[in-house]
Amino acid sequence: AIVVVCVLSAFASAVSAQVAAPDVPSIVTRGQAVVRRAPDRVFVTASVESRSKDPRAAQRQNAEAMAAVQSALRKADVPDEAVRTTGYSIERQIDYVDGRQTLRDYLATNGVEVRLDDVERTGEVLDLVVQAGATTVSGVRFDLQDRATAELEALRLAVVDARARAEAAATGAGRTLGAILRIEDAFQPAQPMPMMSFAREAADMQVQTPVAPGEIEIRAMVTLTVAIQ
Repeated sequence: AIVVVCVLSAFASAVSAQVAAPDVPSIVTRGQAVVRRAPDRVFVTASVESRSKDPRAAQRQNAEAMAAVQSALRKADVPDEAVRTTGYSIERQIDYVDGRQTLRDYLATNGVEVRLDDVERTGEVLDLVVQAGATTVSGVRFDLQDRATAELEALRLAVVDARARAEAAATGAGRTLGAILRIEDAFQPAQPMPMMSFAREAADMQVQTPVAPGEIEIRAMVTLTVAIQ
């Protein structure tokens, strides 16, 4: 059995050596591309904070305030599936006086993320959640409903860019391009849009909060290896 295994191993090594592709002259270039699209989706992050010496009172006040926020969103035709809880906590707030710990109060916090597929309603919803009882709006993030299509377009353009660079380099060296040997996609995670925040005092504003969505940038980068002749 040992002899058979050794023979098969030697045979496999010989076959592998015969089929291995010989080294060929090649050129390696990097290409990149940016695709810009107007956002058609936005995520608003808001939270409610409540304080009390009694943790149960802080929890109750917080629950009532968040229920009012969610009720206002429903009345504004924001579907329940577009509202997602992002975090909930009750924490003891401690002061240090003369080196001793003193209980200040209990802080209850409940956060939600609201998804809107109508960017034009961003300012309206920002004002709505604050007026309904949200104490903080900690972020506004714009995105695309069909991000995948934009990512594929950016990838295609990055390959075109890499090939153009390879062709220019080969021409400069007096060579021509051959077959493409390898394409490596250096996937770049989506970069969040700038965040904005404001506190409860915004509820007293008479003018709707202005929001400028700008454009979403989808970036792609590839490494291209091409044979040259």
